[in-house]
Amino acid sequence: MSSFRPLLLFVVLLLPTVAISAPSARPHILLVSVATLRADHMGSYGYARKTSPHIDGLLGRGVRFADARTVEPLTAPALAAMLTSLPPHEHGSTRNGLRVRPELPSLPKILRRNGYRTGAFVGSWTLREELWAMADHFDHYEAVLTRARWLGMVKREATAEDINAEALEWFAGQVEAETARPVFLWVHYVEPHAPYLLQRDFLNQIGASPNGNTYSDFNKYDSEIAYVDFQISKLLEAVEELVPAENTLVLFVSDHGESLGEHGYWGHGRHLYEATLHIPMGITWPGHLEPRVVEAPALITDLAPTLVGLLGIEVPDFFQGMDWSTVFEGDGSEPHDRVTLYQAHRGAVGAKDDQTKVREKGLLEVAWLEGGKKEILRVTNGRRRIFDLASDPEELQSLVREQTEISEGLEIWLDQVQEGLVLADELPPPSLSEEDMDALRALGYLE
Repeated sequence: MSSFRPLLLFVVLLLPTVAISAPSARPHILLVSVATLRADHMGSYGYARKTSPHIDGLLGRGVRFADARTVEPLTAPALAAMLTSLPPHEHGSTRNGLRVRPELPSLPKILRRNGYRTGAFVGSWTLREELWAMADHFDHYEAVLTRARWLGMVKREATAEDINAEALEWFAGQVEAETARPVFLWVHYVEPHAPYLLQRDFLNQIGASPNGNTYSDFNKYDSEIAYVDFQISKLLEAVEELVPAENTLVLFVSDHGESLGEHGYWGHGRHLYEATLHIPMGITWPGHLEPRVVEAPALITDLAPTLVGLLGIEVPDFFQGMDWSTVFEGDGSEPHDRVTLYQAHRGAVGAKDDQTKVREKGLLEVAWLEGGKKEILRVTNGRRRIFDLASDPEELQSLVREQTEISEGLEIWLDQVQEGLVLADELPPPSLSEEDMDALRALGYLE
């Protein structure tokens, strides 16, 4: 089981000392993430509807990961994993409303030490600094909460258009400054997160029949994808007006997918089926990365080490994701036999919940994937399943009886996760206001 890393001991980690290159030698970096976007509802991943023509074009000009997954299907845990290249039980934010560990190393911190000006514009309540504690990883961090998208009284979200306006104003100011430095800009869109809105302007584009059930959740969900796809095209166009395309490296990813009734479940977070794990992911850098499709398993935690590798910065040992830059450069083959690991936790911490051991008690499932076979353990009842994703992509028929003993590999992974949760629960308990609770409840994170 040499493929498993030992649990990190959480002490203050020193970032590696790296020589800072001249700002002009490094590209600007645009990280675009979309909430709740499942890969199989995009054209580049085989979907028949025209939901994502602009994102598909972006991914077609660079490296597209065909078999990428999140490590946990919840927003805050997944995006913290993206930025730190650590699994949730190690970075600490295992549930929405739980903060990451203090003093964590991260991608934006490394970029800052290498001459970058860093900014983040996020449109989700769950990513507010008070709930997530990652603002100090950036020079500028802004939760854009400008509207009540779902008829509420409190401004808990932002439309993609709102996010673009704020992010582009900041970006333009940075690249046009007299002391301009390369910029790392992260933009996170909330669409198509539930409860889905019907984006009427895009119904014809996705081929929604006017004679059918226009208001179905499927039409709403797909129309939201088409809307955010259009707004991402506007973001990219505006960035290209400020910076030549060959001087901008674009990363695209979803935090997690969404279950649309599969296995009798709507939403995300509580199960480790493919509908919520499989995500779109890609890297585009014109003139530097040849277009290709990567078929081997990839994870959201791979983005940080891969980006650092592409920039020629030494990849730090504490990053647990894979650096794909050597594969892109022809120095290695795709690791089709790679083992990948997953975990699922309860959605958020309730105000009336026991505030002790909130991480330990929140664990619902663990899983590992090797050779196309996924083994899942429901921790709460000992239910075990194994699915052959090649012959059973919808995960309908388990290859084992549900109460049989789990494999040695999954048992090791479960022990690591549980040990990490015990250590993480030494952090101060969460403190959520009634407004926080209402917002998390509206987003479906409280049962």
